[in-house]
Amino acid sequence: FGRTEVIDNTLNPDFVRKFIMDYFFEERENLRFDFYDVDSKSPNLSKHDFLGQMFCTLGEIVGSQGSRLEKPIVGIPGKKCGTVIVTAEELGCCRDSVLMQFCANKLDKKDFFGKSDPFLVFHRSNEDGSFTICHKTEVVKNTLNPVWQAFKISVRALCNGDYDRTIKVEVYDWDRDGSHDFIGEFTTSYRELSRGQSQFNVYEVINPKKKGKKKKYVNSGTVTLLSFLIETEVSFLDYIKGGTQINFTVAIDFTASNGNPSQPTSLHYMNPYQLNAYGMALRAVGEIIQDYDSDKMFPALGFGARLPPDGRVSHEFALNGNPQNPYCHGIDGVMEAYYRSLKCVQLYGPTNFAPVINHVARYAASVKDGSQYFVLLIVTDGVISDMAQTKESIVNASKLPMSIIIVGVGPAEFDAMEELDGDVVRISSRGRFAERDIVQFVPFRDYIDRSGNHVLSMARLAKDVLAEIPEQFLSYMRVRGIKPSPAPPPYTPPIHVLQTQI
Repeated sequence: FGRTEVIDNTLNPDFVRKFIMDYFFEERENLRFDFYDVDSKSPNLSKHDFLGQMFCTLGEIVGSQGSRLEKPIVGIPGKKCGTVIVTAEELGCCRDSVLMQFCANKLDKKDFFGKSDPFLVFHRSNEDGSFTICHKTEVVKNTLNPVWQAFKISVRALCNGDYDRTIKVEVYDWDRDGSHDFIGEFTTSYRELSRGQSQFNVYEVINPKKKGKKKKYVNSGTVTLLSFLIETEVSFLDYIKGGTQINFTVAIDFTASNGNPSQPTSLHYMNPYQLNAYGMALRAVGEIIQDYDSDKMFPALGFGARLPPDGRVSHEFALNGNPQNPYCHGIDGVMEAYYRSLKCVQLYGPTNFAPVINHVARYAASVKDGSQYFVLLIVTDGVISDMAQTKESIVNASKLPMSIIIVGVGPAEFDAMEELDGDVVRISSRGRFAERDIVQFVPFRDYIDRSGNHVLSMARLAKDVLAEIPEQFLSYMRVRGIKPSPAPPPYTPPIHVLQTQI
């Protein structure tokens, strides 16, 4: 991907070169850093001494406190190779929005019976010199001196983050039949506009046709910028950097419709050579989310089984057998507990979701200050038995810092799940609507790779399942007015004192 500069004669280099990468929360982006001692001008790495390497994911770096990851360098057996510190920061220019307001004076009269009905159209210029519409104001009726409402637009949409790129503004007179009359136009740039209200931001509206025909033509009126306010949008990473933790909880369906785990036809079959659908879904989602949870301890629950010793049915039991402490260490710990409980519980029924949703909601309700956000992954084979209670739980949970991911495995009809995923119709219970959409449902069968490449199907599943989480997370923070905590101060390397012998 890239190389740093070479720093001579030091064992504690502080590299300056930065690398710009695309970041996607929902993808696992693996990175490898190789270290070399350069002894000659040759660009060929095999001519230089290998000092070791470090493996991590981009999520691990941004998910570390202050987005600063410190890790040992490995790769030379029996040798301590030192440590590497990697920091990440989000690029700021693409996150600003601008709130602007314009008015106009003495625009040309276009209507036979009245004054004009003016509106503005903003275009950003593209690399090839063409223009793309990026904003239209509302129409102000029957005036040659309109004041338009203030509007907000992202800097990216306005000029693609390039402050000197041309912005073209056209002024039109609105007509009911859609054949709006062109009054005139002017050009500006983000840099000019950012000077705010001043004599620099009064623009003459020019109609090139009139200018060509009439010698005495001055302009078709003027447009003035009344106000210009920059707002920096806070991003998902601002919260992560400020220390917000994402807590991941797993809930697995142990109902009898999954089939007997000892039979190869069962969705819970423990194949010694490959993961079953439950295992794949757990791993795919868990491996990405675990980068954002500092203690890597995940509660893992099961529902719909009879438990030893007395055979009582539970819809909220700890997979590790410890109801007081259902936490498992890392995604490997979750897998271990899942396999263990398959051996000792009896698959039963019905399929009730509400208890596990309420379980996580109890925790989420106790920390509403933005320091934690909860993601519940439910993996299920089927038709839900407590639809009314589940809807009620989801409507209540939509006020809390939590999101729910449902992965449907097996061949069943998942119509009810589609209903819970509020993408088309917002979910409601007893006349109350969910405050925001917090459920994402996907059927696992859509991700089975035809060629049998499970790595691919797991990556695709994780991508679709997790894509909505950052926006759901931000919608909670926005509604509650929670700002990200400030990030810890940037790391400054210790100063190494050179000792000299006299």
